[in-house]
Amino acid sequence: MSAYLSLLKRRRDFRNLWLGASVSVMGDSMTFVALSWLVLAQPDGTANLGILAVCYTAPVLVGGLVAGPLLDRFDKRTALIADSVLRGVAVGSIPFTAAVATVPTWLPFLVATLHGLLKMLPMAAVPAAIPELVAPKERDAANALESVSYSLSGILGFTLAAPLLDTVGPANILALDAATYACFATAVALIRRPLRPHEKPETGTTPKTVFRDKVLVSTTLAFMAFNIAEGAMTMVVAPWLAKERLPGDGAALSLLMVALSAGELLGGLAAGAWRPRVGRLVAIALVELAAAAGFLAALGSPDWIPVATGFLVIGAFSAPMTVWAQSLRMERIPPSHRGRVFSVFRTMMQATPPVGAALVTPLLVTGDLTGAVILMTALAALPAFALLLVRDPQRVTREDDVEPSDERGLHNCG
Repeated sequence: MSAYLSLLKRRRDFRNLWLGASVSVMGDSMTFVALSWLVLAQPDGTANLGILAVCYTAPVLVGGLVAGPLLDRFDKRTALIADSVLRGVAVGSIPFTAAVATVPTWLPFLVATLHGLLKMLPMAAVPAAIPELVAPKERDAANALESVSYSLSGILGFTLAAPLLDTVGPANILALDAATYACFATAVALIRRPLRPHEKPETGTTPKTVFRDKVLVSTTLAFMAFNIAEGAMTMVVAPWLAKERLPGDGAALSLLMVALSAGELLGGLAAGAWRPRVGRLVAIALVELAAAAGFLAALGSPDWIPVATGFLVIGAFSAPMTVWAQSLRMERIPPSHRGRVFSVFRTMMQATPPVGAALVTPLLVTGDLTGAVILMTALAALPAFALLLVRDPQRVTREDDVEPSDERGLHNCG
């Protein structure tokens, strides 16, 4: 843990960004639960859950395309503060309305739509800002902390949401989430290092040429294929196994998701503290192959031990993929284009998990678990083999990727 503690101690601005984002993600985890509970209380609430899910996810595609140009044009601190204020006001409108009158039936859907529309801005802004707040040698540790933040904050948020629903109600949970946005905005405002737009490189590099980089494209496609497989596993196969094959029903599903999250925490922490001796591209391919093997453990049902072990393996080896691939992108993407490129790549990867759910559902309807497992394993493993054939693994060094100054001397940086 010394690498992480040292990073958080030395890099005050990164610490503010990381802590603020972690608190905000925890609040976001509770928001969907609270909105779902409000919708379920409406007439035809169960049918309306599908509409809520569409409102929560579909705008991500539009927001992701808009977020990138904004991040490359304005100071990322300003963009993050504006995002936090807008979403905080939107989420806070429900507890405010509940306090003075009755919450309109349409308001949860409007809040979910705005939340989904703005979701990609912090998801792109944080990785785009990390290279400007830490030294190049610290990027793996910083990216690992971001990965761990999403896993741990999500676990805490979902865990807290259940008892809070019974004690304070869904409207007050949303008030708590609005407070987490205020925390994020405050933390970003305390960042002293400017995160202003960079000048375009003189070499003529454009976002279009970056998107032609075969290393970036191949790793992103590999991630998309893996996310399709993981989406199938978590959104469809895991609930189906808990209901049809494993003892314990809901408890079994919780166990599987906890095993996946625990693996992600362990894998993320390991990836940030250990640098592989092989090239990043080869390392990403190898851990993706190891994660793909975890899908085969679903065939061990009705014994929950091998199945839970498989989920642990998937999480433990997929987390290093995220950490090392993000560092690879930071090395190869010019600072002036990081907002747009990170926004597009993350939007593409966020859109893929539902595809996996659609692919395996027909197989499970007929009880064909073996076919579903083979499909998921192939989707995860074949792109990894393709990555091993990609060449051009050289490290790209940018003149403006300089090591941040000691932050005790940044009082006049604006």
